[in-house]
Amino acid sequence: MSAIQSYVSVVILFIINLLNYMDRLTIAGVLNQIESYYGLNHSQSGLLQTAFIFSYMIFAPIFGYLGDRYSRKWIMIFGIILWSLATFLGSFVPSSSPGLFFILRALVGIGEASYSTIAPTIIADLFAPEVWSKMLGFFYFAIPVGSGFGYIVGSAVAEKTGNWKDALRVTPPLGIVCAFMIYFLVREPQRGESEGIKETQINTSIKKDLKYLITVRSYIWGTIGFTCVCFAVGALSWWAPTYMKYAYDVTKNPKSDDWIGLIFGVIACIGGILGVIIGVGFSQYFKQFNNFGDPIICGVGVLAAVPIIVLSLALAHKSSVVFWLLIFIGITLLSTNWSIVADMLLYVITPTRRSFAQSLQILTSHLFGDASSPFIIGLIADSVKSNNWEDSNFWSLQYSLYLTPGILIFGGLAFLYTAMFIVSDKENCKIQTQEMARKQVLDDNQLAIPLENCDNTNGI
Repeated sequence: MSAIQSYVSVVILFIINLLNYMDRLTIAGVLNQIESYYGLNHSQSGLLQTAFIFSYMIFAPIFGYLGDRYSRKWIMIFGIILWSLATFLGSFVPSSSPGLFFILRALVGIGEASYSTIAPTIIADLFAPEVWSKMLGFFYFAIPVGSGFGYIVGSAVAEKTGNWKDALRVTPPLGIVCAFMIYFLVREPQRGESEGIKETQINTSIKKDLKYLITVRSYIWGTIGFTCVCFAVGALSWWAPTYMKYAYDVTKNPKSDDWIGLIFGVIACIGGILGVIIGVGFSQYFKQFNNFGDPIICGVGVLAAVPIIVLSLALAHKSSVVFWLLIFIGITLLSTNWSIVADMLLYVITPTRRSFAQSLQILTSHLFGDASSPFIIGLIADSVKSNNWEDSNFWSLQYSLYLTPGILIFGGLAFLYTAMFIVSDKENCKIQTQEMARKQVLDDNQLAIPLENCDNTNGI
């Protein structure tokens, strides 16, 4: 595959990933309207995100298993079409059928699972290992940009048309276009191509894959750290706009939902981009001196975000400017680990097991992370809320959101602990990959029998 084709493929994968996250967070940008339309309380609207993430994480291992064995290109096309149709159909569900809306959001999760588990492994096969960090950094710019666009588009379209459902009709046609772009413009590389491995049929079982993965300690502890980040980011992404609306109500200076969603979207977008740039930059810099810098960068970034988030929650009702500034800093710090975590997985896991490893990381990080956190935060807020409190919506949600920095402390420590194993796991992966390539060369040489050595009398 030519270099130009490789770069074109990454650009297309980036665009699709952007739409992926844009689609997810459009709902959060119009959450208050959805609650009013379907008559949902906080815990129920939190379950709306949980339904999406639950199906996403359940089907991720399935697509990861398939992605290590079958055409990754066709699996992605299937997923994109599914999530686009489900999102579009969700915009027509009447107020009398909230259950159907939940089901369609779950179908969106299935579609997105097929893409997120596979796209990073294609990038790994397109480029040499020393280029992975830069390419993954570009690919994961889509997380903050797409998330920010989700808030912005959701708020802006709802405000312009006066109907929140119109916000769900933006991404589906773009998704269908992207499916055609994958078919015509993205070439699928062989697994392990960038590391000199000629793709062969994979015969290992799920049991053997699991036994291998649990021996890679940096993968296990890196996944734990990333799960804690997903818990906090999922809760804050889902509830921060609503929390800020209540904060403005406390100050007797109410703002429209659309305005708050727009501001939060811009902050999430810019802060996320800066975070990814900072993370990739530090990763490239420290790799010149040592091989254990990546988990250190992740751990320091997460722990540094803890006091920032605590202060932002505590001061939201006193100064909106301070809240927005602190949230911006917090998002920037938490975003430093997005591409680094993916990079670590690629260089500690052998090529033929990367899609499955990626899918299990998605399963774990979402099951205990952003699949559960919106519901847990909403449930705590509903349980402590009292009609005897003035501005009880604000205080109950603030109380519940204080759980997120506590989870981040554990996540930061998990990343730091990962640094103890990252060097040895990376070296083990390199040795195993080289052995795979060497074995394939030997097998090819054995098959290449010279014609003069054949016994013609036996009909060979």
